Amino acid sequence: MEKGYIHLYTGNGKGKTTAAFGLAIRALCSGKSVYIGQFVKSMQYNETKIERLFSKIKIEQLGRGCFISKSPDASDIQCAEDGWIRCCDLLFRGDYDVIVLDELAVAVHLGLISIDEVIAGLKRRHPKVEIVITGRYAAQELIDIADLVTEMHEVKHYYTQGVLSRNGIDK
Repeated sequence: MEKGYIHLYTGNGKGKTTAAFGLAIRALCSGKSVYIGQFVKSMQYNETKIERLFSKIKIEQLGRGCFISKSPDASDIQCAEDGWIRCCDLLFRGDYDVIVLDELAVAVHLGLISIDEVIAGLKRRHPKVEIVITGRYAAQELIDIADLVTEMHEVKHYYTQGVLSRNGIDK
């Protein structure tokens, strides 16, 4: 039986979601099915358009937006909890070969979902499901349960030079 592993992409550098979507495309091109649940995010970035190109992918946004200028409120917590329930159902059923939990580490860090609930859900997943978790501030418990951990470390970024997100490159 094929065993699924848990990947964790974390750190303060750019590229965590990009790496996850790259793995998703690789899986799709090999005939696998992919689900991507995006916690915290509500904006339709260009990468979400891959649903138009592949039939075996489903992308859902499970948040109300990033928290740059505000703190999460009860609605944000409810969105994250509902999203986690949805993702757990998919993890248990095993309908998808790959499940990407984008920004899950951030949702845990912000207290939108408890780390205990996340670990319990990951432990009860269907054994064939490959999981990719992204987000800054990964809890030690996520690092411990993951089979592969990559930390993106920012060395230099053009944002510091005043360059905003560019269409097709950063968003």
